[in-house]
Amino acid sequence: MDNEKKDSKRMQPQVQEIDLLELAKKVWNDRKLIAKVCLVGAVVGLVVGISTPKVYTSTILIAPESFSKGTSSSMSTLAAMAGINLSSGSSRDAIYPDLYPDIVGSTPFLVGLFDLPVHRMQDTTSMTLATYMKEHQKSPWWSVVMGAPFRLIGWTLSLIKGESEEENGERQVDVFRLTREEAGVAGAINRCISVAVEKKTYITTLQVSMQDPLIAATVADSVRARLQDYITEYRTEKARQSLQYVQKLYKEAQADYYKAQEEYARYADANQSLITLKSQAEVERLQNERNLAYGTYSQMAQQLQMAKAKVDEITPVYTIIQPATVPLKASKPRKLMIIVGFVFLCGIGSVGWILFLKDLLRKKPQA
Repeated sequence: MDNEKKDSKRMQPQVQEIDLLELAKKVWNDRKLIAKVCLVGAVVGLVVGISTPKVYTSTILIAPESFSKGTSSSMSTLAAMAGINLSSGSSRDAIYPDLYPDIVGSTPFLVGLFDLPVHRMQDTTSMTLATYMKEHQKSPWWSVVMGAPFRLIGWTLSLIKGESEEENGERQVDVFRLTREEAGVAGAINRCISVAVEKKTYITTLQVSMQDPLIAATVADSVRARLQDYITEYRTEKARQSLQYVQKLYKEAQADYYKAQEEYARYADANQSLITLKSQAEVERLQNERNLAYGTYSQMAQQLQMAKAKVDEITPVYTIIQPATVPLKASKPRKLMIIVGFVFLCGIGSVGWILFLKDLLRKKPQA
């Protein structure tokens, strides 16, 4: 019994090798069919690659400054000299580079790009980005054919309802309530923009892909500028509000000082010849009010300078490693990869047909 088990175990690898050889023979015998199918796949891939519109990608690399949790020591020292404590105002920044993709993909950010003026490489006529996305986008022929029934259904429904958004004239875009067309434009712009953040260095890669190279570079530079403005406005909002409040107090203190100084000068000039105690007391009182107003005015001037310095201190600084440039070559479609992919799929499909489906279909009539 033990010898029979050993012999059966030895025979199993041989049986598997024989089966593999038989499968290889089947494939080799139908090699002409595989070659024909792969040739058809190459032709289809070539047609797909030619029919797919070219897309150009503009890339920007941004290196943000290091994020700090509080005010710098130099800033605190200067504030202490003016009698201001800035240590209590230190807080953790709520916007990190990891949130940049969400900011760019938000509806208000995308809607803000609708009115961006752009023009194509071959045409100097200016238009908005929304108009370009709606009226100047090329599509492959199969998408036009497949989408024709849906467009026909939508057109029929619009006739039945008797409503058309275009008949309403110019409409102010409402971020809270976008129309279907506006939402489609925002989604199309969002699909053209890609933002990736490197986890360790926080280097941000911003890519914009458009069918026109000049528009791709224009949109990329605009997105970069708007993203920086958004982050700068957020990070400096509290400091700017504090600066506005200090400016208000500074102007009030300045007005009070000028008023007290004018009253003191007017009374002193009018009573130069008087030496009564009452007049001297009034002059002394007006002088004290002027000095007090001047002290307040001087202190507010120092606080104003510190508030301005704080705004400059927390304003983020970005280093643009790679600026936006007009791409010279199309990034998509990759025709060679498309052809290789179709040839590979056709080859795998033909081999599967020869090894499995062909014999299976032959056995079914016999059953």
